[in-house]
Amino acid sequence: MTEGMATPDGVPTRELERLYGLWSDGGAGMLLSGNIQVDRDHLERPGNVVIDRPADDAMMAALTGWAQAATRNGNHFWAQISHAGRQTQSNVNKHPKAPSAVKLGLPGGQFGEPVALTIEEIEDLVDRFALAAKTCQAAGFTGAQIHAAHGYLLSSFLSPRSNQRTDAYGGSLENRARFLLAVVAKTRAAVGPDFPISVKLNSADFQKGGFNFEDSLQVLRWLEEASVDLVEISGGTYEQPALMGSDGIEEKEEQNVAPSTKAREAYFVDFAKAMQDAVKVPLMVTGGFRTRKAMESALSSGAADLIGLGRPMCVMTDAPKRLLEDLEALPRFEDRLHLLPGWLGFLMRFQMVKAVAASRSFSGSTNSSKIWAKAAKPTRIWVFSRHFWR
Repeated sequence: MTEGMATPDGVPTRELERLYGLWSDGGAGMLLSGNIQVDRDHLERPGNVVIDRPADDAMMAALTGWAQAATRNGNHFWAQISHAGRQTQSNVNKHPKAPSAVKLGLPGGQFGEPVALTIEEIEDLVDRFALAAKTCQAAGFTGAQIHAAHGYLLSSFLSPRSNQRTDAYGGSLENRARFLLAVVAKTRAAVGPDFPISVKLNSADFQKGGFNFEDSLQVLRWLEEASVDLVEISGGTYEQPALMGSDGIEEKEEQNVAPSTKAREAYFVDFAKAMQDAVKVPLMVTGGFRTRKAMESALSSGAADLIGLGRPMCVMTDAPKRLLEDLEALPRFEDRLHLLPGWLGFLMRFQMVKAVAASRSFSGSTNSSKIWAKAAKPTRIWVFSRHFWR
């Protein structure tokens, strides 16, 4: 999710402290911040926190205050570090940097014409990701997540649709993953062996000719070899917003993953279950979880080691605590939100209208953040991750 609550210069505010303090009190085992950007010219939206240079005293004090509020209940607080790439809104940058000059396929002119990064710019961004993680570590954050999902910059490098480079950062999957793996290596060198590093990775982009499940599984293996502590499994992009449980403009590309024998409410559980057979790195699954039964099923079946909650926490800030006290289901607040009034509901039959509604839902997820709740009896979490789990 994303908060949009920083100053115009990207500095955390008292409002962010108050918000994350409430969430800390709400019983989550770990809070994961909204986008912290490594380039102020490539925000996901105005109001993102930005760390793209060594922090001055005022910035360090603001980050420290944020971290203290977000951990006051003894939980973890990890920084989600990102670069929006070609999904930078045009009101921020009309010509954002991307792997290649491939424009986002969405109507409305919300996103500009991208420009391909040079190799020197890629190498500079590798350093910026590491600097942001190191700065957050110094401020009291207890871990960091590198955002390589949902079509943002690192994710777009992984996709052959958006990455049409012919140099060392394009072509084969190994080349397309080079940027991400360099970021992981540089970040690990910056923060040391004991500071948790996570990566958010698409199970697939669900677009024809895009980053698919087989690609994702191979990248996951490389991340495990690179000593990543945790991988969050998600999916989709702005063009195909599977992470919101929504349809895009084009037809969704199905993946070679066996579906469950019973219906599941969580979007990516089946993908995570298939991945668990190939790797040992702990997997966090987010997207669609609303009932305690589904969360416990994901844990007991081995599909997930951690359960991710996002949108319910926007209103029910103590959702983790209530789940641990035997609440059976979280409210689906998002089902009450509609692009069109009821009398125009028939228009939702058209793919373009559904895509616009999904896009607005995606880009409108403001004033919120990813919250990771401990589910009941998290034995496997403790065994796998005792160095960072309370």
